[in-house]
Amino acid sequence: MKPPLLVLIHLSEASQATIAAHYDILYAPDRERRAEMIAGPARKVAVVLTNGSTGLTADEMRALPHLQLVCALGAGYENVDVAHAEANGIEIATGAGTNEDCVADHAMGLLLAVVRHIPALDKITREGGWRESLPLQPQLAGKRLGIVGLGSIGKKIARRAAGFDIEVAYCNRKRRDDVDFHYFPDVAQLAAWADFLIVAAPGGAGTRHLISERVIDELGPKGYLVNIGRGSIVDTAALARALAGGRLAGAGLDVYESEPKPPQELIGLSNVVLTPHIAGWSPDAIAASVQRFLHNCEEHFAAAEPAVRA
Repeated sequence: MKPPLLVLIHLSEASQATIAAHYDILYAPDRERRAEMIAGPARKVAVVLTNGSTGLTADEMRALPHLQLVCALGAGYENVDVAHAEANGIEIATGAGTNEDCVADHAMGLLLAVVRHIPALDKITREGGWRESLPLQPQLAGKRLGIVGLGSIGKKIARRAAGFDIEVAYCNRKRRDDVDFHYFPDVAQLAAWADFLIVAAPGGAGTRHLISERVIDELGPKGYLVNIGRGSIVDTAALARALAGGRLAGAGLDVYESEPKPPQELIGLSNVVLTPHIAGWSPDAIAASVQRFLHNCEEHFAAAEPAVRA
């Protein structure tokens, strides 16, 4: 008999089939089914599969008396109550490293899309417009890119930026000794230096509204912002005011504070490119994340350390 597994996030049929070969899945990807499962059928589960956005609260952990392991399918785990888990001997494992290339690709795609005005140009072209009537958009080569959060994903973004002949600098919790990029200890200083700012930092209370009105103003009317970190990092109201008022040239967002609902303040702005928190999703990345989840479970139940641990 396969052990039960509580899944709190959406999974494709292919991913469900892969996991179902090892576990009896209790599938609860929405709030109603989640509450129902935790109150009853899931009480015997030892493992919960979630992600950083969906998380798992302390109260939910208390309602699962046999819980041993909480796995996040991606790298983030900001809405998992880690303090409660650690205090109660519950392991936390993540899928860090499985979708880094996909996220870095998407970050550069958003940067290209918003700087070169590609979605709007596509619409204009379909309507019969032609180039002579259009304002010229900047190129990427020769510009300055500031990366907020130079972790594994940030470093991959920097590597891709080098291929565009972009100068890179970064802001991080501390200076890294394995890169030669210029380090700014303050994000506003980085924004003042940069033409483009890509946010690749983790979410949580420590980074909430790190990209504030001040930072946006330092980036300036010719600056562009991309966020593939977490929606909470950017002050959406401040961003909307800056974009509408010409104090920022454009923004590309894969994440936003209102998700999964679209950011209403930004919907009517033509200098914004939005995608639905999908930067880390590709067939390759999802398959790798599922395999990492299964491996983390195997390692845990073999009484070894998880392969990737928060």
